[in-house]
Amino acid sequence: MTILVAIAFLAILASLGAALFFMLRGGQAQTQRNKSHGMARALALRVGISILLFICILLAWKLGYIHPTGIPQGS
Repeated sequence: MTILVAIAFLAILASLGAALFFMLRGGQAQTQRNKSHGMARALALRVGISILLFICILLAWKLGYIHPTGIPQGS
């Protein structure tokens, strides 16, 4: 599970970096449309990966693969 979370986190950062690249890349008026399309696609991918990671963590918790730690209840 740790490897899955690390890979998803790296994919989220890579997608955010791709969006930054599309945002900073200069160009003419015609490429402005392509720039915003690429940036929107990269940010949508980042949101999708984040939601998938959250669902995977919840599913792993429900199935008992991971256990919460922290403050004991009822102390």
